[in-house]
Amino acid sequence: MRIAIIDIVHPLLLEKLQDAGHICEQLQDRSDADLRTALKDVEGIIVRSRAVSATLLECAPSLRFVARVGSGTENIDKPWCLKHGVQVLNAPEGNRDGVGETCVMLLLALMKALVRANAQVRQGLWSREPNRGTDLHGKTVGIIGYGHMGSAFAEKLKGFGVRILAHDKYRSGFDRAGVIECSLVRLLRESDVISLHLPLNEETEHYADKDFFLRLGRPVWFLNTSRGPVVHTEALLDAIDHGRVIAAGLDVLEFEKNDLSGLDPHLEPLIQRRLMAHERVLITPHIAGVTHEGQVKMADVLANKIINAFPHHGS
Repeated sequence: MRIAIIDIVHPLLLEKLQDAGHICEQLQDRSDADLRTALKDVEGIIVRSRAVSATLLECAPSLRFVARVGSGTENIDKPWCLKHGVQVLNAPEGNRDGVGETCVMLLLALMKALVRANAQVRQGLWSREPNRGTDLHGKTVGIIGYGHMGSAFAEKLKGFGVRILAHDKYRSGFDRAGVIECSLVRLLRESDVISLHLPLNEETEHYADKDFFLRLGRPVWFLNTSRGPVVHTEALLDAIDHGRVIAAGLDVLEFEKNDLSGLDPHLEPLIQRRLMAHERVLITPHIAGVTHEGQVKMADVLANKIINAFPHHGS
């Protein structure tokens, strides 16, 4: 197949596809306008964070698949692909370890006051009692969304002596993994920690809203490493200020640009300022799945999926 690579990806992906007999065109430097002409003969498109709209897809009449080097696929017009019989592939298996480990990192950093204590020592302060931490051992951790990322977090929690509750609207049968499968009501009522692992779509936008936080049975430590708009930021900040959330670790923000390249200053600037100034929120720049190992694994996984999905187009 002729495959267009329209984002910067690990060279292993290109190497494996070419070894399988495919022709790969590196078009990551082309503008959308230039791509419309360049895509007319391609059967596959590989993307990372770039938006793949219906307008762009319509310029590839021979298209058979769109593949994303990553987990979420909200930057791809999936309804158009479904309507035209175009497969959408992704590689959540590749960066699940990075996300699971980042969740543990954020949670422990929050519970042990790591960032504040580090900053104070560097300022000449040796403040021990105000930085007394909380142990993760014995806590109940609630995981909402038990796919690749949610299950990875559960795996990383082994050895911490925690009780794990998990809720997934579309999956079941994971009790045998040492996780208690339960309703959302029970998870919100019994958890000390809540971590979101949901895709972004119409159903999950502002999933964690004012009502979500009002339904908590006790104050929680809150994590989001999925997608920013899954959380209504103002509702989260209110929940922290009213004591329903102890602290939050966010790797993703509601105000990110669509291409994940940074924050959009035009989206709710007042709420953004309130968020950035909040001492009980720990923020990282959408890097949970961005690891050296994950980059290689995602390239390998995605190449294998493409080769296996179209076996008659190999060498």
